[in-house]
Amino acid sequence: MNLANRLTISRIVMAIFIMVFLLLPWNEFGISFPTFLASGKILIDVRYIAVGIIFIVASITDFLDGKIARSQNMTTDFGACLDAIADKLLVNGLLIILAYQGFISEVVPVIIVSRDIIVDALKTLSAKNGVVVKANIWGKVKTVCMLVGVSLVLFYNMPFELWNFHLDVLLVYVATVLSVLSAVVYYFEITSGLKK
Repeated sequence: MNLANRLTISRIVMAIFIMVFLLLPWNEFGISFPTFLASGKILIDVRYIAVGIIFIVASITDFLDGKIARSQNMTTDFGACLDAIADKLLVNGLLIILAYQGFISEVVPVIIVSRDIIVDALKTLSAKNGVVVKANIWGKVKTVCMLVGVSLVLFYNMPFELWNFHLDVLLVYVATVLSVLSAVVYYFEITSGLKK
């Protein structure tokens, strides 16, 4: 197994750890995590700070595994499949949990997960018909906005929360809109390619 795939697998492990860590009923095991007040008004749970750090590390591996795979000619179908699984587990799994725990609107994971299902189906259709569709700029900008937005959510939108500027939620909503836009672009590119 090459280095790029090892990084991808490490991201899958981190994603699973994040989900288990946030969903386990720790209080039933007699375990409580420290909380503290930031600027005397924002109650911060250390659990989410820890998850935020892990999420950032996992996001960096997402950038690195692709870069290493391309630069050292390590791209494989298995690696691409692993990468897609890692991305969905990390981002979509965390979005569902954050919505369930009241940090973001439930609409966000519904749209993102639905969009991913549609885009994956379109990519499968295009691959079967020999139509190659590259990632578009909207999808890339969406990914950056989502990763930064989710990181800020996990860090309680600090320091922007001190100025009552909800950059975390704004970026998550922008990413959600861009995800729909990128799906529409995929649709037209794939259908136009199938007609040729």
